[in-house]
Amino acid sequence: MDLFSAEKKHLHLPNAEVIYIPNFYNPQTASDYFEHLKKSVPWQQDNIKIFGKTHLQPRLTALFATNEKPYRYSNITMTPNKWTLQLERIKRDIETLCHHEFTTVLLNLYRTGNDSNGWHADNEKELGKNPVIASLSLGETRSFHFKHRTIKDEKHKLNLEHGSLLIMKGEMQHFWLHQIPKTKKVTRERINLTFRTL
Repeated sequence: MDLFSAEKKHLHLPNAEVIYIPNFYNPQTASDYFEHLKKSVPWQQDNIKIFGKTHLQPRLTALFATNEKPYRYSNITMTPNKWTLQLERIKRDIETLCHHEFTTVLLNLYRTGNDSNGWHADNEKELGKNPVIASLSLGETRSFHFKHRTIKDEKHKLNLEHGSLLIMKGEMQHFWLHQIPKTKKVTRERINLTFRTL
């Protein structure tokens, strides 16, 4: 089934507004940003609790913000770094397209296909009732899985390509879960930037 309309790349889903733009940045620009972020970002690996057991989070992360508000998820509290010129350029490009102002970006570095992000929703109270989340993918293509909480037939997969932008808004974080699963097919790195407003 083709989830997209020809013009706007809107996914036709219940209880969600989702837009996918495969070529938000051209390959060269996307690669330049990837190399810069990989080298300059102060990546960290936090502990995460799963079913009462503590594990190292299966990816590296970093937080940047235009304010000093921390971001909390899965019993992790992240303190933001100060915004950089490169991130400001990316933020401005995305804001122009989204017509929405972002304050915070959470970066994830998936080193291999063994790094992942389990089923979750970006539904923390700090994000507001119906948050707008803009997700930029740089580097290796990874599969993005999403499923409706109550409609069992609503399960989908989308390949997030180098330089692509995924926008999630409306009621999506209330009604849908999403993940980046592990895969043995991927050996190269991917950087994901998720812009949000705190």
